[in-house]
Amino acid sequence: MDQSKLTSEWIQAFNRLGSEGKLKPTVPYHDLFNRKELIGFPLHTLPMWTVTFPTGHITCCDPLVTLPNKPDTYIRTVEPGTYLLETKIIEMEPNEYRYVASRVVFSGNEPVNYELALKGTEDLTDLDDGESYIGFPVDSGLATVVDAETIETYRKFYDQWHTNYPDKNIYDDYYSDLFQLNAMAYPQYQRSKGDWINFTIPETELTVPMIQSGFGDGLYPVYWAFDKDGQICQLIMEYIDCSEAYQ
Repeated sequence: MDQSKLTSEWIQAFNRLGSEGKLKPTVPYHDLFNRKELIGFPLHTLPMWTVTFPTGHITCCDPLVTLPNKPDTYIRTVEPGTYLLETKIIEMEPNEYRYVASRVVFSGNEPVNYELALKGTEDLTDLDDGESYIGFPVDSGLATVVDAETIETYRKFYDQWHTNYPDKNIYDDYYSDLFQLNAMAYPQYQRSKGDWINFTIPETELTVPMIQSGFGDGLYPVYWAFDKDGQICQLIMEYIDCSEAYQ
């Protein structure tokens, strides 16, 4: 854990909330990702290739709105490397899909505990005031998980693109074609205009996944999953609250 940017007051509040169980999710994600149905609706698992974290300092955010502004990373870190990314999808109607949650798998170990992913700058009193989580905002209907090096590299690409095309919109004039092409290549669980891409930043091997965030814009929580030895084994981005199915 990177404690260089944390205040003693924040650490005390974090430890207290953890002991009170207020940093835990309301959904057992290890069960959710193993299920094939939920309250009568089919569940599917969609592999989205891999993500690479050269530094191990990672964050989740809106790739179109927040990522260009170089967001802070979480206080917990992972081993640098390349890891599998997959998304759980619910089929609301025949061939009508919503993305429920995405996860990065760091090891094959079974999760036994979860903790809300935080950056050390949040106002933790929100969790004392009745909020069930602190999440990242989405305003473009998309979510991503990226590494600190990817953040810096993407910003350079983003700035250069807007320098080259100052009067254009990067989604409408660049990404929309990539989403449609991906939907043509991998039509399963996607609409024709596309619901996800794993975008490779040009002239690099770094990727920026861009994933449909459930029902669109909102505030979405992220959780670390720990194995029986207390080691991080997964990271989960939740788009649709499934807690009622487990009550």
